[in-house]
Amino acid sequence: MRNSTRSQVDPFIVMDVMQAAAAAEAAGRHIIHMEVGQPGTGAPKGAVEALAGAMQRDALGYTVALGLPALRARVARLYGEWYDVDLDPQRVVITPGSSGGFLLAFTALFDSGDRVGIGAPGYPSYRQILRALGMVPVDLQTAPENRLQPVAADLAGQALRGLMVASPANPSGTMLDRAAMRGLIEACHGAGASFISDEIYHGIEYDKKAVSALEITDQAYVINSFSKYFSMTGWRVGWMVVPDDQVRVVERIAQNMFICASHASQVAALAAMDCTEELEANMAVYRANRALMLEGLPRAGFDRIAPPDGAFYVYADVSAITDDSRALAAEILEKAGVAVTPGLDFDPVRGATTLRFSYARATADIEEGLARLKAFMDAR
Repeated sequence: MRNSTRSQVDPFIVMDVMQAAAAAEAAGRHIIHMEVGQPGTGAPKGAVEALAGAMQRDALGYTVALGLPALRARVARLYGEWYDVDLDPQRVVITPGSSGGFLLAFTALFDSGDRVGIGAPGYPSYRQILRALGMVPVDLQTAPENRLQPVAADLAGQALRGLMVASPANPSGTMLDRAAMRGLIEACHGAGASFISDEIYHGIEYDKKAVSALEITDQAYVINSFSKYFSMTGWRVGWMVVPDDQVRVVERIAQNMFICASHASQVAALAAMDCTEELEANMAVYRANRALMLEGLPRAGFDRIAPPDGAFYVYADVSAITDDSRALAAEILEKAGVAVTPGLDFDPVRGATTLRFSYARATADIEEGLARLKAFMDAR
């Protein structure tokens, strides 16, 4: 059977690592998971309880394409609470995870063949979704002195129709400050390019609050999710904020692509937004884990790192150790029983000499993983 050229996307290597780790566990080994960006906690208890009650009362059929009005209103209120932004709930679109938001945004804003800039290293699915839609992802090679974030000068001469940024970023955990965010937005607007801000790791910050693009402009697409801070990865529900004149554009596409996000997940997400005590307890774990990683990774020999401002990753330059990060990750899994992600997912050019370590799991797992990594490197 013939396949389309659009289907020729690269595999998501971290999923392959997860599969190898699962096979090792099935064979009886104890694996420490530092490969996947998934909270070790489940959905907040209040979210589960709210859904259990709703299932007794409601058939949970289709919602309108833009999402439950109560959830859209609660998301809008979050922007007042977190950023002092007065947001019209009508601009909020509930999506099937942030991935659904990417599909909607790229489809609404770009035509086949359009060039869209993404920072490298960056979340690999941006690149693959753009390719699957017939668009051209343009990797902007970010610099260590810019903390692996794009800057306005990186856009010069690129003829971009759009730019996708993430702050805090995956895999680096670094953030754009207000001036850097403003510089990128103004550069895009000056070039007639659309600006998309992936804010999925907002809420998971350490020394300062992340800046939302909505604090600077209404002329942007902002994508977020309940997967990370709200600890609801498998529920597949997120949201997107779009300019007023884009709401109907996105709604038409959403009606046809998805009908709606899962009704059950929307009910749970609404309740999760008020489970602050439990969510902040999760943050205390991430803070403790981050401190352990910043101390333990250099002791193990992974000392070329950018301390993360947010998210739950550390991105390490391992060029002094290997020029084949995929082989090194496989060796670490086999000999140390620790699953880590090779950087090839995030940066096709420089990823062969980088690894990503996730510290989203329980603190005891992080302590054990660091001990295993040190023993592995000492013996290597």
